[in-house]
Formats: sequence, C-alpha cells, structure tokens
Amino acid sequence: MGSTGPEQDPRDIGSGAVRVNEDNLLTSPFGEVIFAYTRADALRDGVLVAVPQALATEAGIRVPVAVTSAVWDGYISPHYLADLPGQSVEGRLWDLLWMFTLAVRYARKTSSLQFKTIFITLREHSGDAEGPVRKVDHETVTIKALCGPGDDGEPVITIMLPEED
Repeated sequence: MGSTGPEQDPRDIGSGAVRVNEDNLLTSPFGEVIFAYTRADALRDGVLVAVPQALATEAGIRVPVAVTSAVWDGYISPHYLADLPGQSVEGRLWDLLWMFTLAVRYARKTSSLQFKTIFITLREHSGDAEGPVRKVDHETVTIKALCGPGDDGEPVITIMLPEED
C-alpha cells in the first residue's frame, strides 16, 4: 500500500517535543543551549553551600545536600553565632537535617516538601538611651526542600526558604 504523505523520521516524536538525534541523545525543541547555570556553578559562587556528606549520611540522607546562602547566612551560620551560648554551625545544621528527615518520613512520593525548624536567634530591640538591646529568642522557620536532578542527572537535595527557587 502506498504512502499518502512524506515519510516521517521515526525519531521525530511530534512538534515541540524533545527529539532524539543520530547519536541517540535528547535534543531540545528550542535549539542549542546558549547558557546554563549549573549546581556546581552555584556551589562555587556561594549561592549554594554544600552540606558535609558525612553529616548528611549520619542524618540518614544518602544523596548530596546543599542549602541556599539565605538559609546558611540567616540560620545555620548567622553573623551573631559566636554570641549564642551552646550553638555551633554543626549543631544547627544537624537540627535542620534531622527535621528534614522527619518530614520526609511523612511526605512520601513527592519531590518537594515544607517543614519547620526552630532556631535560636539574636534580635536587636530598641532600648533606652544606652542603645539597642540584644535578646536571645526562638524563631520557628518554615523551610522548603526540593529533590531533583543534579548536573549529571543524579538525585540531589536543595534546602531553601519558601520564597526561594
């Protein structure tokens, strides 16, 4: 039986869809990538901070974890950390990872979740004529975690504030 139209390439799976080239590699319908900002770039630039794998593993996490600089600078290693008795970067990071692992246990089959962690913070309040008063306080912080592909397609976890992406 004859064909009624031009023969279609079996690798072409439809207009606007991802295509496979002659080397069996996926290609984009939008053409060649002009610029890509990778996770490695973000780690190198300080946009992300890598969590030590040993600590993540101890918390039960088997894939690489990074936190955004907003989480790191605001809650894990704030500028006033030395003024907080009994607080350390490792301890605060452990608290974050532990609360994440607890949240994961209840949020099956999802690549993103939100959870809360309580951090001890140091806040400045307007004082008297002598200047501002610094007060140790507790802050309940909502945190977002995403599990997605790393630069080579491997699973990675990124922990951030809810307004970040």
